[in-house]
Amino acid sequence: MALVGRSPGLVNLIGTPRPDPMRLPDARRRRRVRDRRVVTTEPKGMHDVSFGPPPSMYTESALAADGARTRRRRRVLAVAVCALVAVLGVGGWLMWYQSGRKSADTGVTAVRQAPDEIRETVEKAPRTPEGAVVIEHDEEHLEKHDTDPRYAPGTWATHKIFAKGVADTITGLRIGVGSMDERAWTLKLDGHLCATTSHVTVDGRTAVVVQPAQPKGAKNPGVCDEVLFFDIDTGRKLWRAKIPDAAAAFVTDTNLTMTRSTVAVAWGRGSVAFDMEDGRQLWKSTSVSACEDKGFAGGRALLAVLRCGQEGDPTYEVQKVDPRTGRTVWTYKIAKGVQAVYLPSSDPPVLAVGAGDITVTDLITLDGKGRRLASISMHGDRYDPLCGKRYGASSYFGDVEYCDGMVVGPTEVFVASKDETEVDQASNWIMAFDIRTGKTVRKFEGRALQPVHPLRMSGDQLLVYRGTRDSIGPAAVVLWNPSTGKETPFLFFTLPSDDDYTLSSPENSDIVVEQGRVFFAKRELTADLKRPKAPVLGAIGIGSAE
Repeated sequence: MALVGRSPGLVNLIGTPRPDPMRLPDARRRRRVRDRRVVTTEPKGMHDVSFGPPPSMYTESALAADGARTRRRRRVLAVAVCALVAVLGVGGWLMWYQSGRKSADTGVTAVRQAPDEIRETVEKAPRTPEGAVVIEHDEEHLEKHDTDPRYAPGTWATHKIFAKGVADTITGLRIGVGSMDERAWTLKLDGHLCATTSHVTVDGRTAVVVQPAQPKGAKNPGVCDEVLFFDIDTGRKLWRAKIPDAAAAFVTDTNLTMTRSTVAVAWGRGSVAFDMEDGRQLWKSTSVSACEDKGFAGGRALLAVLRCGQEGDPTYEVQKVDPRTGRTVWTYKIAKGVQAVYLPSSDPPVLAVGAGDITVTDLITLDGKGRRLASISMHGDRYDPLCGKRYGASSYFGDVEYCDGMVVGPTEVFVASKDETEVDQASNWIMAFDIRTGKTVRKFEGRALQPVHPLRMSGDQLLVYRGTRDSIGPAAVVLWNPSTGKETPFLFFTLPSDDDYTLSSPENSDIVVEQGRVFFAKRELTADLKRPKAPVLGAIGIGSAE
């Protein structure tokens, strides 16, 4: 899958370059329709509820793929075990593990959620932290793409299925020690993926936006105008719906999110929401406005970021939106001079803004009524929340919610520092800031050659990935309690050496922890220049050896 063109607004996935809609004359821009207050519905028959192809078992197309995978798996397990044994021999990691078990057994209990809520899984430390490979997925035929990457947006996992989006396909793999690349189902889409969301419902459903294939010479060949809602465990298409008035929706500006019972899409020139149950349209943009929906953040609530004014001198607003009606609950106006706004959390509301530049300079925390609580400075080069850093800092596949270097908890914001250059210093650290005051609360220290990245909350504790850049200690996922500073081991493992850097980088790969496992999945896949026909590792999952 090659992207045509390189400047924002000019890129589409399978068509030709289109005029940049953001460069329309102001008068034309003001005539665009945007009013979430009008609730509209469509007949149920308007939606094409269809089902994907029957599940098919994965069969290797070449002996080379099986051989490469087997050698890599042996290397992963052998290195992980040897490294763990070596470190346990000095007693440090063993003492750490045993001391952490007590806190793990008395951890936070998960709150019961409704099936259509966005899941907030509370993890429990596995019986043993020794890691074992539970999925390993290779991509083949990358030589057809030469030096252009095959994009792979979208990574999801449940208790039994790992699912990955690649180009115009979503694949579900069975999870389990020894299951290898065992394909449970394949979902062939109508076209390439345009936007994905990391949100998953409690009962294992999620959504994607698709760019359907158009006839040759079509007026809008690169438009992203189809929403697909599917079941991750079965690969079943639950419903699909057409996005109305989506002539300006492209891979560069389409944003998708989910909140309870609602799927919402924005593309700069409009927005729309659908009912999760049947794909019924709930509301859409319908009135003239000088402000346009740039994107949404979902989860516990629904926030919208609006861009107002002229292209060269924009201002921004953030609104809390009633997901079922589209009505504005409150509005927070951002000071002039801000060039970029991200929404890493909808509840509690946290904004990441770039003052004078697109690089994030400050975090702004709000209360439940949209009133400012605190500003948290990123102190120049000290902290990096990694907002908008995916795909070479291009806004492909939706980037409003994605700040991969930070996590928002109930009472703290956790932000990773930038890497240190001194070899005898800790590679970096994670700082916890109080949401109400903006003051520092506690510091999670990295170690020399062992950078740390915040992944997500697990109840009141933070899941942290601790990488490794040496050949001695294993990588790890740990649970960190910001109230006590206590660190509980979760999994020890070593990633394949050839892919370690890419897989463990939050800028290059999705890192998902779910149901006691951690999954690493690349967002871009390229052929090996020396062996262009060889399969390439796309994703790997680690679970407990017991």
